[in-house]
Amino acid sequence: MEHDGVTERLLNRTVLITGATGFIAKLLVEKILRLQPRVKRLYLLVRAGDQVSAEKRVESEILQLQIFESLQEKYETNFSSWFWAKVSPVVGDVSLKNLGIGNADLAEDMVKETNIIIHMAATVNFRERYDTALAINTMGVKHVIEFASRCAKLELVLLASTGEMRPEVVAAYFFPMKRISCQITRLFDCFQISAIVNLDKAGIMLEKPLHQYRSNDGRLDLDISEETAFAEAKLKELVCSNASEDTIRRTMKKIGTQRALKFGWPNAYVFTKAMGEMLAYEHRSRLPIVIIRPTATISTWKEPFPGWIEGVNTIDTWVTNCGKGHMKFLVGDVATAIDIVPADIVVNAMLCIVSCHPQGPSDMIYHIGSSMRNPLKISELIHLICRYFSEKPYINAEGDLVKVKQPNVQSAMSSFYELMDIHYKVPLQNMLRSGLSTAIDHDRYNQLKREYNVTVAVAEAYWPVTLFKGRFDDSNMQRLIAMMNERDRELIPCDAKFINWEKYLMETHIPGVMDYESREAARARL
Repeated sequence: MEHDGVTERLLNRTVLITGATGFIAKLLVEKILRLQPRVKRLYLLVRAGDQVSAEKRVESEILQLQIFESLQEKYETNFSSWFWAKVSPVVGDVSLKNLGIGNADLAEDMVKETNIIIHMAATVNFRERYDTALAINTMGVKHVIEFASRCAKLELVLLASTGEMRPEVVAAYFFPMKRISCQITRLFDCFQISAIVNLDKAGIMLEKPLHQYRSNDGRLDLDISEETAFAEAKLKELVCSNASEDTIRRTMKKIGTQRALKFGWPNAYVFTKAMGEMLAYEHRSRLPIVIIRPTATISTWKEPFPGWIEGVNTIDTWVTNCGKGHMKFLVGDVATAIDIVPADIVVNAMLCIVSCHPQGPSDMIYHIGSSMRNPLKISELIHLICRYFSEKPYINAEGDLVKVKQPNVQSAMSSFYELMDIHYKVPLQNMLRSGLSTAIDHDRYNQLKREYNVTVAVAEAYWPVTLFKGRFDDSNMQRLIAMMNERDRELIPCDAKFINWEKYLMETHIPGVMDYESREAARARL
């Protein structure tokens, strides 16, 4: 059965978007405005001290982006007034009741007007404090649902199982460990919860809910209110003992990891996001809720233009470090598929769900990825990365062309660590024994040590994905795509099977990543 179409669905609708300054959310805002200029209003919930600050944040982090150039050309001098007539920044915080909206009149207007809620706000730091991760990733869902329950004209609540994180601006010559941490977090941030909680499994991962209020393996009871009370009690105990802020931060981070491991999740981020999904699933019978689980999101394929990226994310750590000759060893099963998906495919899939998700009881979980319909093997990805830099070598800070060799890919962490001993640890120890008598000796030692640290950090964080042998069923998403009319298939293409990976990676994605890197390096030198 074909539906009326996405433009009709958005006509005169009011949409509330949380996490509005995230990578995917920015593209979503642009696409909605370009697709349906007669959308009634977009409420963008942002953290800010006051309304003026909220508007300035939306202006600097959204309005002034390159992705809005086509709309600027269309509306010319009227663009700014048109944009602000459609977009309303809202000072808020999903960790608070009523979404932290202090303006009671505004909150009431939003409750009366809102038709569609798209919740994308999250903290994605793997080592986040447990109390903070619970407040945003778990209780944030609860507060969105409570707000949605009051909306008189509510048609859909779309919950993103991932969040967004803005990368830090740092020098691009060699990634500091802090930046590597950001990039690693982004990989798992965009890699769906299903992947992370099924790392020891193989085969097809279905679009199904987690064990409701149980541990990952289903053996232990999981009470979210008890987890919240536990975190609050631990925090109060630390404060009462006059612990320093640093001690409080480190302790609450440690507790988050401990609680996650107890219930079968690898870290506080995934654990608190999983609890958020459980809260949402509880309300599926009384609210029109859907959950999307995108896989690793990369640069845009086509819209609003090819190759737009914000930060070095997911596979891009491999791209940049291999191109610069810094990463000679990787961990992965070269025969397995790495599930990546362009950002505009994710945005279009969200709009397909908004347009076509059936009313009443139905499937509520949608995987958005490529491993089922158009798998890209890790061996193919590595080959394309090396081929790109063989044809277009990276020029380092000294003006030299960097020669790229095929990296040594290990299929197990044990053999990887053995190679690390041979190629890094032993040489580093020998250099120390011989003495670092000159500045050149110190430079060589520091460079080799940085290379070692980065290689190990990336391998230890990426191996759950690069050794993962599962693929992600997207049957629910494919059923919706089948419902789309021909016009929507052109307006919001969201089927990854049509991506030519070689063409996209060689001509769009890798150049886009390196262009971003060069801009950030230039900015860091200012």
